[in-house]
Amino acid sequence: MKPVRIIPCLDIKDGRVVKGVKFVNLKDARDPVEAAAAYCAEGADELVFLDIAASVEGRATRLDWVRKVKKVTTVPFCVGGGIRDLEDMQALFNLGADKVSINTAAVRNPALIKEASERFGKEKVVVAIDGRKNPHGSSRPRLEVLIMGGEEPTGLDVVEWAKRVEKLGAGEILLTSKDADGTKAGYDIELTRLVSESVNIPVTASGGAGKLEHFYEVLTEGKADAALAASIFHYGEYRIKEVKDYLSSKGISVRI
Repeated sequence: MKPVRIIPCLDIKDGRVVKGVKFVNLKDARDPVEAAAAYCAEGADELVFLDIAASVEGRATRLDWVRKVKKVTTVPFCVGGGIRDLEDMQALFNLGADKVSINTAAVRNPALIKEASERFGKEKVVVAIDGRKNPHGSSRPRLEVLIMGGEEPTGLDVVEWAKRVEKLGAGEILLTSKDADGTKAGYDIELTRLVSESVNIPVTASGGAGKLEHFYEVLTEGKADAALAASIFHYGEYRIKEVKDYLSSKGISVRI
C-alpha cells in the first residue's frame, strides 16, 4: 500500500494564517512562515498554501506571501487561490511551487485544466472541489460544487465534476466539505468515499479533522489517499508526528 500523506493547510488572508468554521468567522491563527517551517520540521508530507480571499477580491495570488513561505518549505508545496490562467500558474512555478490548485477558474473555464496538464504535466495540476450537502428533495444536486471561496453554488454535482476533471487531466483532487470545515466533528466520509470511488487519481480529504480517529476513518472508510488538516495543527492540539504514529499503530502506511 502506498503511504498516505498528512498535509497541513495554510489558509492565508491579509498575510496571516486564518481559520474559520464552514468558511466564515475567520480568526487569526499564526504567522505563515513560522507555521510552514514548523510543519516541515514536524514531518509534513506536503504543504498547501491557499490565498483564500484572492478569487473573491478579483486578484491573483499574492506572490510576495508565497515567496516568503516557499523559502522555508522543504516538502512538496502546493499553492492555490486566485489562479486564473496559465500565466498565473507559471509565476507560481517560477517561485518554486511544486503544484497549483485551481477551483473557481476550473469551473468557469474547464479547458484550463487540460491546457495546464498539457503544458506543465498532470502531476502539477490539482483541482480543488469545495462541496456541500443540500437537503433531500431539493431542486439542487445533493452534493453541490461551490466556488468563490464557498460563497457561490454552481449547480454542479460533486461526483460528476470529479469525474470530469480527471478526464480533463487533473492529477489530484483536493476535496473540502464546507459543512464539516472547522467543526472538528470529523471529515465527511460519505462525500469523500463517493469521490474517491469515482476517480483513479489521488483524493485529499479536507474539512473536519478534530481527533486522531478522524484521520483513520477518512483514510479507510473514506478511501482518501491523503488527509489535510488545519485547526488541530495551528492551535497545537496535535502534532503531525502524533497523527502518523497513531495511523501506523492502526496498520496504515505512513512516511516517517
